[in-house]
Amino acid sequence: QVQVVESGGGLVQPGGSLKLSCEASGSGFSMYGMAWYRQAPGKQRELVALIRVNGATNYADFVKGRFNISKHKYKNTIYLQMNSLLPEDTAVYYCKLTTRTSEYWGQGTQVTVSS
Repeated sequence: QVQVVESGGGLVQPGGSLKLSCEASGSGFSMYGMAWYRQAPGKQRELVALIRVNGATNYADFVKGRFNISKHKYKNTIYLQMNSLLPEDTAVYYCKLTTRTSEYWGQGTQVTVSS
């Protein structure tokens, strides 16, 4: 059974920083990539950033230059370093693991940017 667990969310002031973590655990899977999505109240879930097993990354335009996705060298763990946070970054952030055969989602972690 594969599990995906996010952590690191919280309340931060505009202009501040947060670092999210996502760990995928279990057995028998081969990771193709992992990604961060977010969903704000009343809005659709949207892709924030993704990282492939070869280390290649992609970012949504609205986070380029502010967020950085990275992967632990030896574990199925990814991170999202979020800098210069804006109130519009407030959302539940979800992690997704893509394997050869399936996709697995975490439960999400709340990020609130407010003064």
